[in-house]
Amino acid sequence: MATLDEEDDIPQLSAGALDALKEFYGERDAHQKQFEDLKCQAENEFGNDQPLSMNAFTEDWNASQFWYSDETATLLARQLLDGASNHSCIAVVSAPSVFIQLKNLLVSSNYAVRPQVSLLEFDERFAVFKEFVAYDFEHPVRLPADLKGKFDRIICDPPFLSPDCQTKAALTVRWLSKAPSPVTETSPSADSQPQDNLRLIVCTGERMESLVTKLYGKAGLRTTTFEPKHSKGLSNEFRCYANFESDARTWTY
Repeated sequence: MATLDEEDDIPQLSAGALDALKEFYGERDAHQKQFEDLKCQAENEFGNDQPLSMNAFTEDWNASQFWYSDETATLLARQLLDGASNHSCIAVVSAPSVFIQLKNLLVSSNYAVRPQVSLLEFDERFAVFKEFVAYDFEHPVRLPADLKGKFDRIICDPPFLSPDCQTKAALTVRWLSKAPSPVTETSPSADSQPQDNLRLIVCTGERMESLVTKLYGKAGLRTTTFEPKHSKGLSNEFRCYANFESDARTWTY
């Protein structure tokens, strides 16, 4: 047992440090409760009117996780649903915040269609959703065989701004696409036409523009004027590329 003199030598936290520690644990516990509530919602097939939120999923910057703002995620989700039918298949590749808004929109009264949606994502926390498919861009086509050539609507946000990551993500998109391959080795010619029946969105850094338009040249991908925003900001210039026009006010070629 420590003597009184020995206890005096034990470092003591200041009142400010103790308050900060309490706040940290309080936030951690609140976040854990949010996630547990979300798991319960998932088990109940989200049968209530409470909209889903990304708040339960903290960003891991080391894994290049930067969630879109709700406004950006909703606009992108609407582009994927525009003109969709019950037979449409939507793949969301490394863009979970768009997936969350797709879920919210599809349970709203604004959409009567029920397309099939799949979330391809590395973060296992999203396995709380039945639509989750484990995905690692390092293995572009290590995916369930029944997903090959299935999707007519795809959004992809490669996690890293590197040629290797962008190219491998493009291979995934090609593998998933219902239409002929959107990936080409050369830049599109002036008279090239986008593939029919494939609605494609790629969101990534502005400095990837030349590579992205080259990789997806056959799909008719072009730079739009829409600038995706992230909930906590992002230092890199970010762009949205698509192979279709939209009536959204901020979305033009």
